[in-house]
Amino acid sequence: MWLLNQMLKRVVRTGPLVVIDHDGRKYSYGTGTAPITIRLTDKGAAMHIARDPRVGAGEAYMDGRLVVEPPHDIRDFILLVMANAKSTGGIDRKGPVRKLIGNALARADQFNQRAKASKNVVHHYDLTRQFYELFLDEDRQYTMAYFRDPANTLERAQVDKKALIAAKLRLEPGRAEGMRILDIGCGWGGLGLYLNRHFGCEVLGVSLAPDQVKFAQERAAAAGVADKVRFQLIDYRDVTGQFDRITSVGMIEHVGAPHFAEYFAKTNDLLDPDGVMLTHTIGRTGPPGTTDKWTRKYIFPGGYIPAMSELVSALENTGWEVGDVEVLRYHYAYTLAEWYRRACQHEQEIVALYDERLFRMWQFYLAGAEQSFRHGGMVNFHIQSVKRRSALPMTRDYIQHEAARLSALDEAPNWHLEQHAAQ
Repeated sequence: MWLLNQMLKRVVRTGPLVVIDHDGRKYSYGTGTAPITIRLTDKGAAMHIARDPRVGAGEAYMDGRLVVEPPHDIRDFILLVMANAKSTGGIDRKGPVRKLIGNALARADQFNQRAKASKNVVHHYDLTRQFYELFLDEDRQYTMAYFRDPANTLERAQVDKKALIAAKLRLEPGRAEGMRILDIGCGWGGLGLYLNRHFGCEVLGVSLAPDQVKFAQERAAAAGVADKVRFQLIDYRDVTGQFDRITSVGMIEHVGAPHFAEYFAKTNDLLDPDGVMLTHTIGRTGPPGTTDKWTRKYIFPGGYIPAMSELVSALENTGWEVGDVEVLRYHYAYTLAEWYRRACQHEQEIVALYDERLFRMWQFYLAGAEQSFRHGGMVNFHIQSVKRRSALPMTRDYIQHEAARLSALDEAPNWHLEQHAAQ
């Protein structure tokens, strides 16, 4: 406990945080009211956390070695510690050798050749449909929602996200019918079906997640548009043909920095000379970095969050011209808070589908990701890229006008009536 005690004394200034060790001894950190209390259930838990806090805390919580006492939960604990860490210099100060080794391993994990890329995607997305249905909106949008008002429901915010993406694709009503759109990393098909429904365009959605593709195909068939909206289990590197528009929503995080040039060169080849591509991705507010070990191990093997400099450099070097950039700052924090709330509401169902360890793992992941958008260095980027600058209007006014028009057409469905509450 000595090492963990020293770390928490240095990090936690605003609290209070109370730690009860396995032997009943209490340690208090920081000042304030309404303390958050955690309990360590065995002798080795404190050392396991202190040796590598970002990995150790997650594993200790997953294994029941770290318990958060009611009325608080793991989200409260994570947000408290990381808010403090932002102002006090971080929770773990690794020596140069450990940093060098850690960075090397993280970079090596980003080399996503075809077989590895498929395996990595399946690791995360091949959980049952029922699992994701318990916390996503009905359209199963598993990327940032767009909260024009923080009080909006998740359903409303996801409709507004799709409207914003469609507007940035410059799909004009009456002129987009018959256009070919490539949706790389199509998820459960919601965006592709949305674009076809509003504009009559043809869509090819591609993914490496078998269940996602199967379900998206079922949705297209049920909607009677399977001849216009197709979904294939295929690596984007194997796609052929020409497309008028390309969307990439939450996909490039799986590509890996060593493959950015390959990715943008391929998409450049696929796009019509007068086309538009919209890249929607989580991004870093600072320079290039590495993916933390816990996330690589348990959630997104091979995943990497890019810096703006990495993306723009890769675009510039593969024949693209950047048409527009938008940084979306807190929207994913609100999205993740709502996913966390809904997941906790369905704890019993998730445990029945899998087990308590997986439920706690996802709690830790969702809460940890939320804090990265509230207190850490994560935001979302929208990068609009073109091959010819004449493909876009002189000003960006058209984006807001078209997004507002589309949002008005789609009243948020009443699949979930509860009001979104930012927690």
